[in-house]
Amino acid sequence: MKIAIASDHAGFPLKEEVRDYVRKLGHEVEDLGAYNTEPSDYPDFALLVGKALIAGTVERGILICGSGVGVCVAANKMPGVRAGMCHDTYSAHQGVEHDEMNVLVLGARIIGSALAYECVDAYLKANFIASEPRFVRRLNKVKAIEKTYMPDAAGTTLAS
Repeated sequence: MKIAIASDHAGFPLKEEVRDYVRKLGHEVEDLGAYNTEPSDYPDFALLVGKALIAGTVERGILICGSGVGVCVAANKMPGVRAGMCHDTYSAHQGVEHDEMNVLVLGARIIGSALAYECVDAYLKANFIASEPRFVRRLNKVKAIEKTYMPDAAGTTLAS
């Protein structure tokens, strides 16, 4: 699977570890920055991961900032991006299985690398349960909200 990963300066050290870990799992990783701990703005990195998802150049994303909140809020402003902040393995796999989450968000100041690896494992191994009508119905309702409030994006790959 091809994964986009990005972080702001606060998430940079954990991003480096997670990036290497995802590669060790056998996935292709597109590192979209930050590339150091110099102060940076989290929305810039959420935008890069979202654009990669919308363009279809990656299948999923991982975003990291200090708390996880900032990049999560910013990423979810983009059509078709379903980012979820997960600091436990249940949420990391359930978000994909039930909600077709396509961006895992981690807070570098909240969890350490061992738990981050476990969350990444759960996220990357999970698949949306399309055979379950209630999950499909709910996802379609989310997409309908998106089409109502992001009408210009209705034709994008992720929003359709």
